[in-house]
Amino acid sequence: MKMLQAIDIYKRFQNLEVLKGISLTLEQGEVAAVIGPSGSGKSTFLRCLNRLETIDRGTIQIEGEVLVAPGPDGRSRYVPEPEARRICGRMGMVFQQFNLFPHLTVLDNLIEAPVVVKGLKREEVIPEAEELLRKVGLAEKRDSYPARLSGGQKQRVAIARALAMKPDIMLFDEPTSALDPELTGEVLKTMRKLAEEHMTMLVVTHEMAFAREVANRVVFMDNGEIVEEGTPKVIFNCPTHSRTKAFLEKVL
Repeated sequence: MKMLQAIDIYKRFQNLEVLKGISLTLEQGEVAAVIGPSGSGKSTFLRCLNRLETIDRGTIQIEGEVLVAPGPDGRSRYVPEPEARRICGRMGMVFQQFNLFPHLTVLDNLIEAPVVVKGLKREEVIPEAEELLRKVGLAEKRDSYPARLSGGQKQRVAIARALAMKPDIMLFDEPTSALDPELTGEVLKTMRKLAEEHMTMLVVTHEMAFAREVANRVVFMDNGEIVEEGTPKVIFNCPTHSRTKAFLEKVL
């Protein structure tokens, strides 16, 4: 089943064209890693998928439902706001920065959105939130405040918080880039576990080992375009495009 389809996506910030006709399909249970140099449009593309940025042209479908498509003039038209929120609610997103609420405990960070956005009762959400904290190895931190957590712990809480909304697709935007190297491993371990459970994931990352070992597909972006994509074995061992080869020579 096609979980996500982005077709011919264009995005411009004033005079700068950031995305130049990006097309990508994500199948159910697939883990796709998006790699490439800084400024290549990777994070912008991710933000366009869940409407944190609006696109200028193109089509985005989530699980077969259209979020945005070209209107009669060729420019993108989004579905009405309530429908757009419902469709985007199928995606969870984890950012470079943790964005936890500092005045809420870890547990309250997890249950805030299910209670406020979905209107669920606190007592029915708490057991699910506690189970998610066990899943990411932070059950003992349920009553701690974010200021008392390490960076790796904060990012694992952020992952659990996204999962609390029961998304069908998880988007990760450089989830380890703000972490010290020794804290990166615990976050990647959590993501590996999600991959093993067949969570559909699109991961913008600079962690080449994760892309090589966990992803089903690697997508190389440069200058607002998808230059090359394929299995990790193909991309890392025998890339065909000169830009891919040059990038990998620098980072491997």
